[in-house]
Amino acid sequence: MSDEKLLEVVDLQAGYNGMAVVHDVSFSVREGEILAILGSNGSGKTTTLRAITGTIKPMSGIIRYKGEDITGMPPFKLVSKGIAMVPEGRMLFGGMTVEDNLLMGAYLNQDKKAIQERLKLVYELFPRVEERKKQTASTLSGGEQQMVAIARGLMSDPKLLILDEPSLGLMHKLVQEIFKFVKEIAAIGITVIIVEQNAVDTLALCDYAFVIQNGESVIEGRGEDLLSNEDVKRAYLGG
Repeated sequence: MSDEKLLEVVDLQAGYNGMAVVHDVSFSVREGEILAILGSNGSGKTTTLRAITGTIKPMSGIIRYKGEDITGMPPFKLVSKGIAMVPEGRMLFGGMTVEDNLLMGAYLNQDKKAIQERLKLVYELFPRVEERKKQTASTLSGGEQQMVAIARGLMSDPKLLILDEPSLGLMHKLVQEIFKFVKEIAAIGITVIIVEQNAVDTLALCDYAFVIQNGESVIEGRGEDLLSNEDVKRAYLGG
């Protein structure tokens, strides 16, 4: 893992219709690291993601990627720079095959050989996805659909992969399987930001985490340290 900051967010303020939902949030993530953003519904997690990925324009603050100011940059430009997002709800094309869904993730790449090499890597990471490649996405289980969604995100050859609520609606056994894949993705050098409500499994997975409440970062630290933090236990772990 490198000490170099891949993404840095400084004093971010973002919201909708002139009303701030996120207030002065700051954090950074290093190359090869898994960073978790935790919080309940309405805490400001998703708004933070939308500001980073260019879906909404921040009201103030700076977002840097590899040292470059990308604040307010449109999503398609961010994808070309190496940032991919897997949205909440998977957003697959149900009537298309699994493989065609994956190829949609490589839409910016015109090099057919590079696309096939990327597809091979994705299938090595997700053997079950390869087994289902000729099935339509709508026939897959929820866990399999989430694997396809993450695999599609990897098809753009990202340096930073952002996952929004990947455990949503999945049984605990499937969550553990998905998180195992996230660990493997980080192990090949891809930085991961994971936004979750599932605090226990996410803190066990991540290198570093911070908790957002009412649009503000209220506590941060190493995942293993937050797992044993009394304030976090009371708020999120039922302690």
